[in-house]
Amino acid sequence: MADKLQLSEAEWRERLSPEQFRILRRGGTERAFTGSYEKNKQAGEYYCAGCGHLLFDADSKYDSGSGWPSFTRPAEAGAVDEHRDVSHGMVRTEVVCANCEGHLGHVFPDGPRDDGGLRYCINSASLAFEPEEK
Repeated sequence: MADKLQLSEAEWRERLSPEQFRILRRGGTERAFTGSYEKNKQAGEYYCAGCGHLLFDADSKYDSGSGWPSFTRPAEAGAVDEHRDVSHGMVRTEVVCANCEGHLGHVFPDGPRDDGGLRYCINSASLAFEPEEK
């Protein structure tokens, strides 16, 4: 991958909505069942709302019942990076965009066993969806 996208805080604020900035650049989260892509069932691809990097395919999206868009795997190896997150008194694995290091959500080991066993629990505000052309 080419050099990672690095912008100043002012540039990120100009590029993103306040909600996207709070989530992508400050590690926030949206409330469960409020995100625009949580119930989306269209074929297509999900990109980082911050930089446009391909993150997930709709083929790997499933309804986990968690209230956030959930995926079994990234679109391709290296699309996301994972980091240990010990915030809020919990130990979790944070998922960030591999290109801009924007916070996307977390990955948990409680996904569908027949599809790898992982659940990438991702904030809708961190995503941009492109429907498949027919």
